[in-house]
Amino acid sequence: MSDVSVKKTTVVGGKKDRIVALISSVVSKVEQDEKVSLTEIMTELRDLLLVIEETRIDLGMARPTDITGEHIPGATDELDAIIDATSEATGTIMDCCDVIQERAGEVGGEQADAITAEVMKIFEACSFQDITGQRVSKVVKTFRDIEEKIDKLVCALGVKTADILPEDTREGDDALMNGPQLASKAISQEDIDKLMAELDGVSE
Repeated sequence: MSDVSVKKTTVVGGKKDRIVALISSVVSKVEQDEKVSLTEIMTELRDLLLVIEETRIDLGMARPTDITGEHIPGATDELDAIIDATSEATGTIMDCCDVIQERAGEVGGEQADAITAEVMKIFEACSFQDITGQRVSKVVKTFRDIEEKIDKLVCALGVKTADILPEDTREGDDALMNGPQLASKAISQEDIDKLMAELDGVSE
């Protein structure tokens, strides 16, 4: 865990303790007899309101809507793409195995038996795709559950996010590691042709 994460966790934990302490104190005073003045209770309620407002500001600076609007959807899209890619690749492998089995039948004899045995091993190994797909789907569901809970928290607290774009701190090769472009975000040939036509019109 980074120093920044530790610091944020410490701050949030400290404020949670303050909120619990203030609520406990207010409840305790209310349960006491008339010796406790309304002024004392109101002072502690104002302190409680201040801590809650500070927490809202801190949550806003953490940009929770970036998590729900960008990071989690981006991660789930990439995971869905992994499921689709592995499923497609597995289908191609199994189709090739079917062809190999047919050719082996034409050869006949011990060679055909040996080839068929190896092809069956490939079929068995391809079962990884179902298991992997199920596990990745569970991860995607977990991400979406987290996204929903963060949305509810942000909505309940009325958090306003900071108008500061997060800085990309990646360096070297890490800055380039975005993986292959998702099909849904790819530029189509039609878009390229349209752009080129518009540029031709400007140059004339």
